[in-house]
Amino acid sequence: MLVVVVRTLILYVVVIIALRLMGKREIGQLQPFELVVILMISELAAVPSENVGVPLLSGIIPILVLLAASLTFAYASLKSEKARDIICGRPSILIDRGKILEKELRKNCYNISDLLEELRLNNIPNIADVEFAILENNGQISVFPKSNKRPAIPEDFNISPPYEGLPLPIIMDGKLKTDYLKQREKDLNWLKSELKKYDIDRIEDVLLASLDSSGNLYVQPKTRR
Repeated sequence: MLVVVVRTLILYVVVIIALRLMGKREIGQLQPFELVVILMISELAAVPSENVGVPLLSGIIPILVLLAASLTFAYASLKSEKARDIICGRPSILIDRGKILEKELRKNCYNISDLLEELRLNNIPNIADVEFAILENNGQISVFPKSNKRPAIPEDFNISPPYEGLPLPIIMDGKLKTDYLKQREKDLNWLKSELKKYDIDRIEDVLLASLDSSGNLYVQPKTRR
């Protein structure tokens, strides 16, 4: 039993390292060749972990080969547009200037129901409001509504809103992030003074405190037990 546990942990670490080297992407954002590699890696790792009679290297070596192949394809697609088209394919325009392209739907095995569902997921219930819809290589659809149907933005009204930076978590789960505090040009005395406005005397009692670029502090205290 101990042998099985050790072999499984070794394969687990190898698979985690392989996936990390492939990059950080969600499953829905994977290119086809990346998805194939992940499926094959999972199968190759399962066999040695289930069967002690199979040498551990019989699982590790194929995984490393697949990782090398994946990184090679990724590098080739990065450096060559032609290789990228061959390996990853090209996006397909399903709706062009408000008109559904039936040929592209058939080519991609996409039916009208699938198209309407994707539009609803993009918060567009009426297909008549769509100017362009593009099926990306990862299977997701990018939707561009008609100009008179898109949401209004401040630029439409000649408004220039103030800059909004990224809020920084000053305190997370009772632990102070001093680097973020200094980045906002604040000190510990200022923070304690602000926390007292929320009847909080200790940093350890704060679940989350974030500070935006305008100096506004958001504080969520821990639930008292």
